Amino acid sequence: MESRLFEKPVFRIAGDRGLLVEFGEGIDPKVNAKVRAMAKFLEKKTPKGVKEMLPTYRSLLFIYDPGVTNPDILCKRIEKFNNTLEKMEIDPFKVVEIPVCYANKFGPDMENVQKAHGLTTEEVISLHSKPEYLIYMVGFTPGFAFLGGLDEKLHTPRLTTPRMLVPEGSVGIANNQTGMYPIASPGGWQLIGKTPLKLFAPDRANPFLYKAGDKIKFKPISQTEYDLLEQKEKS
Repeated sequence: MESRLFEKPVFRIAGDRGLLVEFGEGIDPKVNAKVRAMAKFLEKKTPKGVKEMLPTYRSLLFIYDPGVTNPDILCKRIEKFNNTLEKMEIDPFKVVEIPVCYANKFGPDMENVQKAHGLTTEEVISLHSKPEYLIYMVGFTPGFAFLGGLDEKLHTPRLTTPRMLVPEGSVGIANNQTGMYPIASPGGWQLIGKTPLKLFAPDRANPFLYKAGDKIKFKPISQTEYDLLEQKEKS
C-alpha cells in the first residue's frame, strides 16, 4: 500500500459503539505522527462519552457509550480538533536499547532469511541492528511492538505454517516488519534472535519498557552476555 497523509480524517462506523478515524494510508511516520498527536490532544480533552481510544498505524478507534454520544457528535468534534494539530508538538521519542543474541539456538529461522536474500549471518545481524525502529503501535499481546523501518534487504515472508508457541523474548521478521514477542504465544514470524530482557512484567511499577512513539534499537550480544543479563532479570 502506498503511503499518504489524508487532507482530512476519514470516518468509518465500527459496530454499534465504535468510530474509526483514519488519517492516512500505509506505514508512514508522518501518518502515525498525526495519530499520536490526536491521541495526545484527546488525553486531556476526551469527548464526553468516549470510553477508550485505540491508536494504530494510521487510525484511532474510539469506543463510546451510545447512551451519551454518537458518531455525528464525535465526527464534528474530531474535525474541529484536527485543525489545531498542526501547531501541536509531539513528545520527543525515547530510544530503547534491546540486547539481542542472534545465536543459532535463538534464531531457528536465521537460515531462511539468509537464503531468501543471499546474505551471511553477519550481514543479517548488521542490517537488523543498524536502524532505530519507530514503534507505531503496541498490541496483539501485551507489549508486542509493531515496528517500522526494516531494511528492504531483510523483507521476508512469514512462515507457511505458524508455530504453536513462540518463546518469550524472541525477535523475528514478518514481511516488511520486525518485532519482539513479550510473552510466549503462537506466531508465524521468522525468528532470528532472542532478548533476555523481560519486555512485559505485570509486577513492575511500569510493566512495559516502551510505548508507541518510542524507538527501538537492537544491540547484538554474545551468548555469555545473554546468560548474564537473563540471570540479572530473574534476580
